Amino acid sequence: MMRAGVVVFPGSRDDRDALRAVELMGAEPVRIWHRDEDLGGADAVIVPGGFSFGDHLRCGALAALSPAMAAVRAHAEAGGPVLGVCNGFQVLTEAGLLPGILRPNASLRFRCHDAPLVVERESAWLPGAGAGDRLTIPIKHHDGGWFAPPEQVAELERRGQVLLRYAQNPNGSVGSIACVTNERGNVAGLMPHPEHAVDELLGSADGRVLLQGLLDLAGAPVAA
Repeated sequence: MMRAGVVVFPGSRDDRDALRAVELMGAEPVRIWHRDEDLGGADAVIVPGGFSFGDHLRCGALAALSPAMAAVRAHAEAGGPVLGVCNGFQVLTEAGLLPGILRPNASLRFRCHDAPLVVERESAWLPGAGAGDRLTIPIKHHDGGWFAPPEQVAELERRGQVLLRYAQNPNGSVGSIACVTNERGNVAGLMPHPEHAVDELLGSADGRVLLQGLLDLAGAPVAA
């Protein structure tokens, strides 16, 4: 059975939701404490949402220095898949595993609602989805405005590192970009919460698309 690890920091709050979502997807959930120096045999990694270390200094900045993140970095460098969600996206940008930074929402207000997303292109992260398809996944964040300089954004677009855009930009993200990957394509981050969209009873099961992509990539690590 595929094993998917969820990294837990002081202040994480969506780790249990992520662990449950992994279980619903048919994989074995593995809890990884931030002080752990290995991933417990995990084939894939989720860095979940919350308020790691109380968002002191900058969102995700302290979590990026945790021992477990060294293991996450090694996993990514070996081609293993890593998915950062909300605060996890912030952590991965602070750790240099994903491009850009996350700034406060343009409204300077916390946003919590379903977010319609538009698929930019076909990707192993989005099995069964094609360009122009729509997914509905909830957001809940205050610092979710993704930003990068124009020349970097143009390069990311050219290399196909943009996977999802907001249909209606809720936070001021440059280019309405909602999900980006690293250059190799095995690390992805987004502010919307796929682990909160795994059951139609909750309004949408579209989050399963990204979680399935994570597990599929674990079965076929990206070559260097």
